[in-house]
Amino acid sequence: MPNFVCTRFSIPSFMIAVMLLVLSFYTPEAQGAARIKDITRIHSDNETDLIGYGLVIGLDGTGDGKGAQFTMQSLANMMQRMGLTVDPEQLKVKNVAAVIVTSRLSSNNKMGDRVDVTVSSIGDASSLQGGTLLLTQLSSPDGDVHVSAQGPISIGGFNVQADNANKIINNYTLVGRVPAGGNVLHQLEVKQDSGELLLSLQSADYTTAARITQAINTRYGQTAYVDDAATVRIKIPDSLSLPNDRAMFISDIGSMQVDPDQTARVVINERTGTIVAGQNVTIAAAAIAHGNITVNIQATPIVSQPEPFSQGQTTVVSEYQVSVDNEKARVIHLQETVSLADIAAALNQIGAAPRDIIAIFEALRQAGALRAELIII
Repeated sequence: MPNFVCTRFSIPSFMIAVMLLVLSFYTPEAQGAARIKDITRIHSDNETDLIGYGLVIGLDGTGDGKGAQFTMQSLANMMQRMGLTVDPEQLKVKNVAAVIVTSRLSSNNKMGDRVDVTVSSIGDASSLQGGTLLLTQLSSPDGDVHVSAQGPISIGGFNVQADNANKIINNYTLVGRVPAGGNVLHQLEVKQDSGELLLSLQSADYTTAARITQAINTRYGQTAYVDDAATVRIKIPDSLSLPNDRAMFISDIGSMQVDPDQTARVVINERTGTIVAGQNVTIAAAAIAHGNITVNIQATPIVSQPEPFSQGQTTVVSEYQVSVDNEKARVIHLQETVSLADIAAALNQIGAAPRDIIAIFEALRQAGALRAELIII
């Protein structure tokens, strides 16, 4: 029976409809004011990352194998601390996995607080589903232990495998989290109050920083200054000497509303075909031609028999037939400074699939017609 291999660029119209629905929200009317606390954070130099090495137990045969010698050595060391002496070479367990545990600690976390931790496999385990992280110490880059972590792991998915060829995987099962699994043992040193407050913008932008400064100065006088595109410096008035007064001052600033400016930006994920664009993206006058190409490759098996008494062997070869169906290109013309919703509607008219739209955006950038920053991840 002939074997057919077909390479085809299909047009999933439902994905175009979804993209148009998403882009419909990027209109000037959708832009609104945001609270300062939602677009900034109080800057702290005492924020640090934590890391540690630990073991996950209770896995259903999906742990590290004999190839991960450090896992067996760690298990033997743990058993020895508990009064049991075992030979790492004799350990043959599949319900234990070695992991790297990470977390983040800030000066706002006090002793006794709980923080989330992330668990990542470093051996040859196939899944961390159903595992429990054993007590693990997390230290800062200077070696000081700040957090101890332990608890059941949540991976948000599953991994079911019947044999080497049949398995079902939902989400990534080698990285998980332990919600509130970290206990803060030693808090970071609190920075001394210098009479100033630094606000760090989540998205650096001079226009947004200027609007935040203007809103604060309108209410409290000349107390706020723009350090750079990502930082606003606020001088706390001397009249607010009591801690409660300063807390109310910071709370009031966080509740102020400003209109954050957005950089014209298009973010593209080529692996998933996802396109996310800001409302300020525009396209200059341009013409776009689009056509689909379908390549059909037909393989027909042919049996080749040797001559009688030739001591040859019967072989099977394939005869290939290749045909190309080149669809006529459809051309659309874009007027000056059209919006992204207009370009999406035009691309939908010519039947462009999401991955075709990605290629078109890249071509528009090369042509200088895309008036936005293009980010490909």
